[in-house]
Amino acid sequence: MNRRTIISAVAVLFLMITGGGVQAAPDSTTAYIQAGIERHIEEQVRLGEGYFNLTFRNQELRLNLVRVHTEYLSKLGPDSYFACVDLVDVNGDVYDVDFFLAGSPDAMKVTETIVHKLNGRPFYAWEQKEDGTWHRIPLEDASERHLGVIKGTDEFTFLYKAKLPYITGAARMWVPLASTDSFQTVEVKSLNVPGRHRQMFEEEHGNKVLFIELGPLDSGKKVEILYQVKRLEKSAYSDETPDPKKYLNPERLVPVNDDFRRIAEEVVKGKEGDLVRARALYDHVIESMRYAKHGEGWGRGDAVYACDVLTGNCTDFHSYFIALARAAGIPARFSIGAAIPSERDEGGIDGYHCWAEFFADGKWWPVDVSEGNKHASLVTYYFGNHPANRFELSRGRDLVVDPGPVSGPINFLAYPVLEISGEPVRAAVEFSFERTGRDF
Repeated sequence: MNRRTIISAVAVLFLMITGGGVQAAPDSTTAYIQAGIERHIEEQVRLGEGYFNLTFRNQELRLNLVRVHTEYLSKLGPDSYFACVDLVDVNGDVYDVDFFLAGSPDAMKVTETIVHKLNGRPFYAWEQKEDGTWHRIPLEDASERHLGVIKGTDEFTFLYKAKLPYITGAARMWVPLASTDSFQTVEVKSLNVPGRHRQMFEEEHGNKVLFIELGPLDSGKKVEILYQVKRLEKSAYSDETPDPKKYLNPERLVPVNDDFRRIAEEVVKGKEGDLVRARALYDHVIESMRYAKHGEGWGRGDAVYACDVLTGNCTDFHSYFIALARAAGIPARFSIGAAIPSERDEGGIDGYHCWAEFFADGKWWPVDVSEGNKHASLVTYYFGNHPANRFELSRGRDLVVDPGPVSGPINFLAYPVLEISGEPVRAAVEFSFERTGRDF
């Protein structure tokens, strides 16, 4: 493959020259970016006899497109940019490839393609300079902040946006409403919602939910919630949970069965104390699973799927950990929201992120197994800590509200749950942020 191939005419339209910084592209331009990169890859696939071919570590990778990251466009210098693309090889490994582009909008070229991550694990990091440009740094020189961790406190605005699809009949929507707790202070700055809406309360886990009733006239409209957030780094803490043992109970996709009991028993054999046993389970999940958002079944937080396939995203990693912890008699619970980028101060966010906590020695201990899996240098940190650059939208699984979806209890609530005439339908979701404080 010639990595200096000129990008197609559609693709050259997509980057905005902003004269000294980086700006998020408007929706229409972002669409052109995605379409253009996809066309470029499709052309290379045609030339590569069905695959996007890329040489990596003396191997010729045969790749297919998974997704183009359009939530943020990054500027390296004058008329120089990079964009991230996820591709999967024939063995199921997912490669995050940085496409480097140069030239003016009417003469943009792909100058280089470099593998940035393999199954979520980076080979180098990025640093943004004061002038808004980006520079690549070796992984051994990367700080915790380069790898996604802000300690102490973080402050930011967070925009939750969901675009409604074409609505053919009566529709209902359930959207998480973030709450203030001991680790985050939340203020709703603005709420723009079509249709009729009201706030609901989910009692089992203490979640607030925005319930919206919609009709055909609401097709294409947007739900937008703008938050102001101050978040604290979280370490082991005590709370007023009446009975932690309730977090030993199974959930629909996180059962406690003989398979999990057998695995947990093998992993913790000879370990004394719940904290030590939990660390053994944490290490087991990190060592056993591969971070890969590809194929069928991932992203539902299905512990059985994760145990069988040993791949998935953050929901699958944490569901497997929670199932094993409960099988070992250690209470564990689930939360979901977003990881706020640490290496920049504004722009889009690559979807939701989730994490877990377990109970030992009279305290709740935060863990992030999937991030520990990605960054070997942070394995110890993520056993007992969550960084300040997080935003929790809801907690728990199998959420019950009244009225609730026809499909039954809500599996977990980060993206909205939308039903049209009783049938589940997806809404397009975008998260973005702007950092407003620098106390870290």
